[in-house]
Formats: sequence, structure tokens, C-alpha cells
Amino acid sequence: MSDLKWFKSSYSDSTGGECVEVAPSLTLVHIRDSKDPDGPVLDVRPDTFAAFITFAARA
Repeated sequence: MSDLKWFKSSYSDSTGGECVEVAPSLTLVHIRDSKDPDGPVLDVRPDTFAAFITFAARA
């Protein structure tokens, strides 16, 4: 996973709040806690991640 390029939300700031990072690959979207980059990673299919983003945007 060291070759993945991780991104933080544009809503994140430098105060170290509750942030996640994502790294897309060909078949999965990898999600991790930005405060624990060596911790666990959640892997979901791109369509699942897109559905989550659509849902979260409406909330």
C-alpha cells in the first residue's frame, strides 16, 4: 500500500480533527484515519464509496 496516493477532504484543516484519507486504486477505494496512517485500512468498491459520498452529501 506504500505506492498509494492518499488524499484528505478539502474540508479538513490543520487542527487535527476527525479526518479520513482516501486512496483510489483500479478496483478499490482505500480509507484510513489520517491520525493513524499505519493503522487499519477499510477497502470498498468504487461504486460503494460513490453511494456513500452521495448519501453523505444529502445529510
